[in-house]
Amino acid sequence: MKQVQSQITLFIFLFFAAKAFAQYHPKNLSPSELKKANEWVEKTYNSLSQDEKLGQLFIIALYTNKGEDYIDHVRNIVLSEKIGGLILMQDDAAREISLINEFQSKSKVPLMIGMDAEWGLFQRIATAHKFPWAMTLGAIQDKNLIKEMSAKIAEDAHRMGINWDFAPVVDVNTNPNNPIIGNRSFGSEVANVVSSALAYSDGLQDNQILAAIKHFPGHGDTDTDSHLDLPVVSHNLNRLNSVEIAPFKALMDKGIGGVMVAHLYVPALESGKNIPASISKNIITGLLKEKLGYKGLIITDALNMGAVAKRYKPGELDALAFTAGNDIMLFSDGVKEGKRLIQLAIDKNEISQNRLEESVKKILLTKYFLGLNKYQPRNPENINYDLNNDSHKKLVQKMYSNALTLLKDEKKLLPLNCKETYYYVPLEEAPYQTFLDQLNLGTTIIIKKPEEISTIPANSKVMVGFHKDNSTAYKPYKISDSSKQILTDLSKDQNVILNVFGSAYALKDVDISNVSTVLVAYENNEDSMISTANALNGKTKIWGRLPVLVNPQLKAGMGMDLDTAKK
Repeated sequence: MKQVQSQITLFIFLFFAAKAFAQYHPKNLSPSELKKANEWVEKTYNSLSQDEKLGQLFIIALYTNKGEDYIDHVRNIVLSEKIGGLILMQDDAAREISLINEFQSKSKVPLMIGMDAEWGLFQRIATAHKFPWAMTLGAIQDKNLIKEMSAKIAEDAHRMGINWDFAPVVDVNTNPNNPIIGNRSFGSEVANVVSSALAYSDGLQDNQILAAIKHFPGHGDTDTDSHLDLPVVSHNLNRLNSVEIAPFKALMDKGIGGVMVAHLYVPALESGKNIPASISKNIITGLLKEKLGYKGLIITDALNMGAVAKRYKPGELDALAFTAGNDIMLFSDGVKEGKRLIQLAIDKNEISQNRLEESVKKILLTKYFLGLNKYQPRNPENINYDLNNDSHKKLVQKMYSNALTLLKDEKKLLPLNCKETYYYVPLEEAPYQTFLDQLNLGTTIIIKKPEEISTIPANSKVMVGFHKDNSTAYKPYKISDSSKQILTDLSKDQNVILNVFGSAYALKDVDISNVSTVLVAYENNEDSMISTANALNGKTKIWGRLPVLVNPQLKAGMGMDLDTAKK
């Protein structure tokens, strides 16, 4: 009977969760291929001791910037605790590849290697090329471009030996003051989040990299960073189902391979006081697994985050997370103790052995689909070039170009006229020289510092740039009072073109009523500046749409098409 139940569990998982891997999709699998997958899982599972089965439940962090003693510590856990995988953190790609090769060669069951690579491997590897943030992608109307981008991220992941990108974020960012989601969200509208996230996930999973939609049941309307403390989502059930949970529900039906559970307190879903979703049986087993019927891998958000690490001891936290219904404990700081406590719960019949079998077989099946049953070592040589070259730059600039959103152009100032002279006033704290240099390739630009604006002749055509610091996704987007005043002064007697190199939320309290032309570029970096300058100079079409509700005047979906190349 037990073996029959095991077979049923495997085939349910195959049927509902395996779209993740194009060549292994059940619709494309022959009976013999299904049999091979099942046989590998059964054979591998039966070869494991109980301690080794428990080890499959854990993923720990690997840094290369914390010294050799730290790496020895990781090496010891990998070998002695027989863990299931690693999450790659900062920062040396070649060293990470060498360590992955070493650890894979010594592991009885191949390790699943994950990374937070929402905007590409650059999120953890500084020498890699940065891809746009999700908020920027949310402005793009042709969602196939997002799939093209994530396929490139998948290519980079394969190059490193990574199998799982903990992305995309499907939180609906309805709170402009959200300190941790913001730029990581595709926007404030459920439909746009779903279509963008599906394209992103397909680009990964069609190329045999597992996706993980996060952060269930929805981190979009929070004002606390869960890395620091426990956020509370206080909406009622109707609101949660229609906004926060809606993208997860829609995407689960599309075969997304993984769901990451957040460290959030959601009173409408969990009656226990201050119980985080990540250790809530009501939310993970009751809602995610039973009510929503999700069959893929369920993984916690990082267990070292303050929202839970402040409240529970390492190991104890892991056992609570597994008991709640998670398959994998991410970023565990207490593997040995966690294994002991889970086994103790099994011995006391608080957790069944079948429950452990279910999770371990899901993990093994996923590893098989990801090709880890025949792992090939990666070559660390030239890795930095392979992760950052012209192919990346060309694709990324196309993404920024397609995201550009024209909110108004009342005096038809675009595209720029190569025969005219324009003045440029850069504001805020971030670099702008690349934008200026690229503009000058197509027209004549005279730069004016803020203290020099009085020297600009009346009725001139003046470009103003809000250049915000985008060194991380979490930098403040607000525009200073002095910059807002300069914009107001200029718009009184000048023809102003405002370029926002930062979040669209930057316009939340900026008066643009007298500004002729407003263009949102979403980010301030070389690729976004080059793309914006090319559009202004008439080389590319502008057709992005605002992905978020900024204020009552600037609503999600706003934007104008401008085919500057034909004008």
